Amino acid sequence: MEIKTYAGIPEELAKLEHAKIVLIPVPYDGTSTWQKGADKGPKAFLEASENMELYDIETDSEVYKNGIYLAESITMNATPEAMVDVVHRETKRYIKKNKFVTIFGGEHSISIGTIRAFNEMFPSLTVLHIDAHADLRKSYAGSSCNHACAVYEASQNTNLIQVGIRSMDIKEKSIMNLDKTYFAHEMAVDDSWMDSAIDQMTDDVFITFDLDAFDPSIMPSTGTPEPGGLLWYETLDFLKQVFTEKNVVGFDIVELCPNGIDKSSDFLAAKLYYKMLSYKFQDDVLEDEYENAYQDNTITNNFSKFNKDDDY
Repeated sequence: MEIKTYAGIPEELAKLEHAKIVLIPVPYDGTSTWQKGADKGPKAFLEASENMELYDIETDSEVYKNGIYLAESITMNATPEAMVDVVHRETKRYIKKNKFVTIFGGEHSISIGTIRAFNEMFPSLTVLHIDAHADLRKSYAGSSCNHACAVYEASQNTNLIQVGIRSMDIKEKSIMNLDKTYFAHEMAVDDSWMDSAIDQMTDDVFITFDLDAFDPSIMPSTGTPEPGGLLWYETLDFLKQVFTEKNVVGFDIVELCPNGIDKSSDFLAAKLYYKMLSYKFQDDVLEDEYENAYQDNTITNNFSKFNKDDDY
């Protein structure tokens, strides 16, 4: 299947010179240690995107009209260090073109390159790391560019905030900033975590989203699924607040490990990406290309669709 444009959008909206948004696929799976297949994630994501409605009900918007340029996939399959270098260079190149740069992996080691690029371009950067795993090892399996090291560099050079963590090695605790880490078991019983996390962010925020942050009941297709994860609407609620209150400068999504039987995870990843774009650009007013011919001739009344009366 040849994919020419993101989600099958018209080619005039997919040209780099007109697009506000750049999407870089990175089909890389060189360091994962359990289930392989994250290198197939970008293709599965793009195929699911072609079968997704492009009107977002919640934001009443069609964000694709801002233009989304689908960059050439980064297919560096040499050393992890070489892959990180290419991702860093290409990400930074598009940031310099004043584009809103997004990246879809691939496994989480690609984020070392994306975070490095954004950190060089945006001073006082917050990295919002949404994940089941801490990914704070300085090196793993002989490399500092391993998926288990995805945010170690960010912990040293940025304002790192971690959300959804529920699996880690005890050695990572010595590196982790516990005041800026929101463990899944604590989030489950204290809904103040959203405001607390946002309060600790600087103005500019980069989001790295590992799909295993979600509970396996809604996102089974990841390399290392962990029970007790985030659900759909609480995740969207948090993301919407972050996009509203902060300047999200870019994001990546990683660790989709598709399978041939159940494609629901592919679609969830596609929907998440589009939702995040919709939140980023929801205040941009675009001229409608059609005339709304609907006329409301119904009889109005004073009843709401939802009963707001607490008396039953």
